[in-house]
Amino acid sequence: MNYKNILLEIKNHTALITINRPDKLNALNGLTIDELENAFNSIKNDDNVFVVVITGSGEKSFVAGADISELNKLDVLSAKEFSEKGTGVFRMIETLDKPVIAAVNGFALGGGCELALACHIRLAAENAKFGQPEINLGIIPGYGGTQRLARLINSSRALELILTGDMINADEAYRLGLVNKIFSQAELIQKTIELAEKISSKGQHAIRFAIKAIQAFENISLREGLAYESSLFALVCGTEDFKEGTSAFLEKRKPQFKNR
Repeated sequence: MNYKNILLEIKNHTALITINRPDKLNALNGLTIDELENAFNSIKNDDNVFVVVITGSGEKSFVAGADISELNKLDVLSAKEFSEKGTGVFRMIETLDKPVIAAVNGFALGGGCELALACHIRLAAENAKFGQPEINLGIIPGYGGTQRLARLINSSRALELILTGDMINADEAYRLGLVNKIFSQAELIQKTIELAEKISSKGQHAIRFAIKAIQAFENISLREGLAYESSLFALVCGTEDFKEGTSAFLEKRKPQFKNR
């Protein structure tokens, strides 16, 4: 499919999605959300894609929020539809059984911060800025920011950021656990692709089961989580990759996983 607001490139089992509205600091509008939904539906069913990377066009912005010109037209009914559509797409990203890495190359504000929060891993450039400034517009986050930010850092710090609308820099985001690593702007995409390719080199059944097991903690007790982990562990031990991985270790060679 030909996209207008995003770029999609697949290489070496990695899908690179670039939000491509540099004149709008890559702000999310309805079309961009629709295109992200389409892209992730395609990626979900593409056995050639093992890892997804999301970034923004240019060096200023990952995604600098939602398109305010669209927000300004919302009423109660259309606002609910607007929120539910974006939330659904971001939930699709969050629950994808393939790792999704955000390469945050600048402003990640409002919907941009929420998009980064929906990803499994977040890497940031030194100039990255994170924030939920919706309060300055007289609204609250609508794409999951109140929920994911509080879970990822803590509710008190999340409340402070949401109630003040303040931005934090990459160093503070790292200190809070919002990002995994920080790189220079010049290195960010290269380092992110290197991480994606490292993950792609592993057995993909194990990768997907690990994602499922970790994400399960949100909805089940520790006892249930341990039982679920055991069931997934048993399933992965029935794969050819398990035999290859353990045999390679014993034979002191690099495993050649075939994802079977």
